[in-house]
Amino acid sequence: MRTTMKPTSIPRRRALGTAVMLAGLGAAWFHRARAERGLPGDGRAIRPPGAVAEDEFLAACVRCGLCVQACPWQTLQLAAADGPVAAGTPYFRAREVPCEMCDDIPCQRACPTGALVPTLARIADARMGLARLSRPEGCYSFTGAAKCDSCWGACPLQGRAITMQRGRTRLGGFFTPTVDDAVCTGCGKCEKACIAEEPAITVTASRDGQPKPRRA
Repeated sequence: MRTTMKPTSIPRRRALGTAVMLAGLGAAWFHRARAERGLPGDGRAIRPPGAVAEDEFLAACVRCGLCVQACPWQTLQLAAADGPVAAGTPYFRAREVPCEMCDDIPCQRACPTGALVPTLARIADARMGLARLSRPEGCYSFTGAAKCDSCWGACPLQGRAITMQRGRTRLGGFFTPTVDDAVCTGCGKCEKACIAEEPAITVTASRDGQPKPRRA
């Protein structure tokens, strides 16, 4: 038996479809505009070493992908249209593939526009982001569940950027992973190495740009 559709059903469906489409377009525009203003929706999306301040970076980066190609560790990737930063620009996520802190900084040398400043001479001076103990309740050393120093052991600047501070913690542990803001490069190797299912130590991207080199 054929069902007869009411005359108002098609217009209503069309109106609903249009509303859904407009809502989707509005959301897409909002996220794109937010990224292009230099306010990425995901602070865990980290720029390559030597990146200038975000507004300057977006203006200088030509989305060529040369830094991505130059990275021998396949750390960097280019953002998709719905990515966490402006489409076509390079970034990495520490938990997935951290920066391996190459001495020769190949990604920086490959940049043709100055979006990654050529004055960054030592990878240890990079300021891609900053690590912090964001989930102390998930840190085995902080809670006393075990003496874990995975983040400390993975740090390329071992004993400088991260230290294991001895002392009773508020959650019953005896060691606190402590980050030195002035030394941490934001490479993300500590976050990658964290053995907790959800990392207890995480890296937040820096959007202020590479500090100017100190005068001798």
